[in-house]
Amino acid sequence: MASKRLFALAGAVACGSVVLSGCSSGPTRPASVTKPASTRAAPTTPSSPTTTSVTENLTVTTAVSAALLQAGAALNSLQASDYTGLAPGETYYAYDAVTSTYWAGAALVPSPSSMQAQVSVQDDGSYLLFDRPANGAWEARDVGLTGTDGSVCPVAVPPAILALWNWARGTCRAPNS
Repeated sequence: MASKRLFALAGAVACGSVVLSGCSSGPTRPASVTKPASTRAAPTTPSSPTTTSVTENLTVTTAVSAALLQAGAALNSLQASDYTGLAPGETYYAYDAVTSTYWAGAALVPSPSSMQAQVSVQDDGSYLLFDRPANGAWEARDVGLTGTDGSVCPVAVPPAILALWNWARGTCRAPNS
């Protein structure tokens, strides 16, 4: 179910289980870890945006988490099982009604048994930016070092999404991730 508050995924995907976080105290900090009340995933499509907002933060469901892991793994020519989940406190997920696009930012947690996955999350791969059209597939991009050398984000993240997540204009990740 859609929410006006930022939700973050925390925990790991292990043997098909996911630990979801609750909502944060605001759009600047991801939430702390809580266990879901039920293992049933909520719908991944947002409710219609209100007339005052064309962007909204969404809950990262089990299905969304799995899809992000799959897209991130595919970017690195690996299997989703090479990762244990999304890094706690570093996952953002929202919908932009103007472009009919879902956006996500996340860091993947490599499996200790996958050296390739461990290497993939270093430097540029330390943070991923995802987008998908309303009826399309997720596309992942490495953006981990963007901004450290004065570079600007190579992905045109809509200003409304950046504002919703409290990210600086031209950036690809949260200020302290």
